[in-house]
Amino acid sequence: MTVGHDNGMWGSAMEHFDVIVIGGGLAGLCAAVEAGERGAGVLLLEKREEPGGSTVLSAGYMAFAGTDMQQAAGIEDSAEKLAEDLIEVGGGVNDRQLVEAYGRHQLETYYWLKAKGVEFRGLHAASGHSVPRGHTVDPRQAVQTLYERIRELPNVEARFRSPARRLVRSGSGRVDQVLYETGGGQRTASAAKGILIASGGFSQSGELVNHFAPHLKKALRIGGAGNHGDGLRMAWEHGAWVRDLPYLNGTYGLHPSASGAFLPMGMAYYKGAIIVNKLGKRFVNESISYKLLGNAALRQPDAVTFQIWDQTVMDQSSSGDDLYDFELLKRRGLVYVTDTLDELADRIDVPKETLKETIRRYNENVKRGVDPDFGRITLSHRYGKPTPIEKPPFYAFESAVGLLATYAGIAVNALAQAVNPFGEPIPGLYAAGEVTGGFHGAAYMTGSSLGKASVFSRIAVRTMLDG
Repeated sequence: MTVGHDNGMWGSAMEHFDVIVIGGGLAGLCAAVEAGERGAGVLLLEKREEPGGSTVLSAGYMAFAGTDMQQAAGIEDSAEKLAEDLIEVGGGVNDRQLVEAYGRHQLETYYWLKAKGVEFRGLHAASGHSVPRGHTVDPRQAVQTLYERIRELPNVEARFRSPARRLVRSGSGRVDQVLYETGGGQRTASAAKGILIASGGFSQSGELVNHFAPHLKKALRIGGAGNHGDGLRMAWEHGAWVRDLPYLNGTYGLHPSASGAFLPMGMAYYKGAIIVNKLGKRFVNESISYKLLGNAALRQPDAVTFQIWDQTVMDQSSSGDDLYDFELLKRRGLVYVTDTLDELADRIDVPKETLKETIRRYNENVKRGVDPDFGRITLSHRYGKPTPIEKPPFYAFESAVGLLATYAGIAVNALAQAVNPFGEPIPGLYAAGEVTGGFHGAAYMTGSSLGKASVFSRIAVRTMLDG
């Protein structure tokens, strides 16, 4: 890694690196470690004051198949089954080449993360899983572990409070320069091998959200503080195509009080809860992707909904799990608890008789193994069997839709190269993580966001360095 002395467009000297990574979330950190360990000179630019991005706001699920944790639990899974689920959940509009690339590299990436010191703490089924494949991590532990590895590498330089502003093409047509700000000044850096955009999405940009997802105007806006779509704009300037923008959805299951770093969330519906609106009626198949649940919830009267469950579901609370720690939600005073359904209806202000009839009909159909109203026969996707809601006490958790992340954006190929509208790679430009589109399609499998961030960031580096 060297710094030259030729004149840059902004600064007085052009800095020279092999690889430049824009963004310090999981994708950017994985890329910097991968490139650094391969001997490349790396510059990592992060606009915020510390690494993490929207990664640290996530529930910490990563979707992997065929792992040692699954084997120890007696769970049979495979890359092929994982890919099938991703395509099914994504409504078949995913880019199959991206899904297949994920399948080929996901298991190796799991063991790579473990080798770096990332701690996998649990295994659960969640949205889109036909078997339990949600490998849970503490996102902050994962981020800090990877960042500490970066600090050990003398050929990797991480700069914070250093937002990238524009990308520049050289005379050869490659995108090979980044104009950025740092320390109150403006600088230019070049990348001999490639530039990776890993800057996250645009959940904090009112302009872009209103333009691409006006149906989410009632959703809570609580994504990463730095996610204003910077990387998207920089890529668009150089002809990058986009994918999945029509499928932008919020996340269902956040408490209405969620904001900033306080993200109380519960997905009791994947353990057997039902979801009702303010009229006390079910309105959706609770086993589908929580992105699609969010769309359905926003269409309800005043967008007010509740998850309803009983002690059978409560007994499945998992301490420390961001999605399933129902006892923590109860201790925080966010869950209503009553001995009868009449009392529960009073507490959440829904019609008593309607709520009781909703639950009576649901219980009857669960025992028959059918759901003529909404088609629910599993807990999540194709996994698990619902149980009747009949064992007191009874619980209710008011739930809202939050825009935590925007899983759409720059179109990439299976080598993580950004592509133009004709599918042709844009020389020198790569993208990974939330900023990309095409992988998820119309919905979302829990764990596939952090999964694709780690998988495709490393694919990008390999493509850059290995040709």
